[in-house]
Amino acid sequence: MQSSEDLDRQFIAFVLLTDYTMISFSSSVEPLRIANRLSGKRLYDWGVYSVDGEPVMASNGLSINVDGSVADIERADLVLVCAGVNVERVQSHPALAKQLRFLLSRGSSIGSVCTGSYYLAKAGFLNDYRCTIHWENINSFREEFPDIDVSSELYEVDRNRYTCAGGTAALDMMLQFVAIQHGHRLAMAIAESSLHHSIRRGEEAQRIDLRARLGITHRKLLDVVQIMENSIEDPLSCSQLASTVGLSSRQLERLFQKYLGCTPTRYYLRLRLEQAQSLLRQTSQPILQIAISCGFVSASHFTKCYREHFQRTPSEERRSLQ
Repeated sequence: MQSSEDLDRQFIAFVLLTDYTMISFSSSVEPLRIANRLSGKRLYDWGVYSVDGEPVMASNGLSINVDGSVADIERADLVLVCAGVNVERVQSHPALAKQLRFLLSRGSSIGSVCTGSYYLAKAGFLNDYRCTIHWENINSFREEFPDIDVSSELYEVDRNRYTCAGGTAALDMMLQFVAIQHGHRLAMAIAESSLHHSIRRGEEAQRIDLRARLGITHRKLLDVVQIMENSIEDPLSCSQLASTVGLSSRQLERLFQKYLGCTPTRYYLRLRLEQAQSLLRQTSQPILQIAISCGFVSASHFTKCYREHFQRTPSEERRSLQ
């Protein structure tokens, strides 16, 4: 006969996809281990699975043995799909989709860490749910799944769907998971044991503040860069950018040269090309569509600029991934 402690114990299943990020996985499982240690009880059990039951290699080259295939997950309170780089190559994995549907019918919650959201979206598990994904993949995710509500927050909990941006955001999501079940005090004790000074809220931003990221403090220059980052598809002219923050075009040129070592036009072009590179690597969109979404008027102009910046054409970029 099971004790009340056994009945209350939660089981978390981790499904590892090839090239998953180790930091996201470890940040998800370690809070459960520490919760057991600090509480003196077996609050959580967990298992690690792959699609076929074979060991899975992480993006850092380390391979982990698993407890079985996804078909071996008979029950779970929460199933987390862990993915990482090369998300555009994630396969449909019908066996995983079938098992997730079965577990949902048994009352399980499902979710993802890092780019695992891409798999869940591709398999149809995020329709009508709010989710998040790593900031590097947000734009390509929106392009591929325009009807899914994806945010740029650290993590999202929408009913029985748990998604997080990856990295140490997985730790914050799992601390929130523990806090809901066993109280804020235990969650804070786990955070302290992990040298994690606070439990970040889900709505906190993923990216480092623009000021820290660029290493500059000039407010108007930062405002212009922010406008550029938010206006990739419909780029503004230098004069439009300058007038928006109350500067002349000449003043703006001098600020960019002084703090960023290039002209506003060159900096803006680099942002658009880097966005295009992400879309080429992470989606199967036609090159012309990517060109237009990054503010280029034609495929030929896009190809010329891309080759000058990256020393290869967009088509060569695509072929290099294959």
